[in-house]
Amino acid sequence: MVAVRGDLYAVEPNHGELDKITPDGHISRVIDVSASQGHVVPTAIAYHGNFYVGNLGVFPQEIGSSNIWKITPSGQIKVDTSGFDMVLGLAFDNRARMYVLEMTAGNPAPVPFTGRITRVDPSGASVVIADGLFFPTGMTLGPDGHLYVSNVGFGPPPIGLGEVLKIELTN
Repeated sequence: MVAVRGDLYAVEPNHGELDKITPDGHISRVIDVSASQGHVVPTAIAYHGNFYVGNLGVFPQEIGSSNIWKITPSGQIKVDTSGFDMVLGLAFDNRARMYVLEMTAGNPAPVPFTGRITRVDPSGASVVIADGLFFPTGMTLGPDGHLYVSNVGFGPPPIGLGEVLKIELTN
């Protein structure tokens, strides 16, 4: 969920849509992603002049089939960046670089220790900045300019192994 100009915007994975929620509680659909993209299961959202939405996909997933879509406030959609796996987090830094959190990368189903974060520069160049994560489930950019990631967000017992990792961004 992101706040934009006094309203909240949320992806709704089950119905495959992006919704707007006003302060008085009115909910309206910005776009039905599934109508044009199929059952891609949108799971992550960030705002950087437009909405950027990543997807989980269906299992087993075709490796590299998760995308980041650019969605205008009026609901126009197009692929911005492709080639990801099971996206569960998106963030932008103050240099317009996008960070993509993949729950498991290079696998058709969840595999421990294969989560990663990729930075995508405005030019489209990308670089993996963290890998080997264990089922990460969320990510945000902190006020200090670093990423914070929920790691061991699901998976094996014992309960309580979850942690928040700080990923220091240096350049």
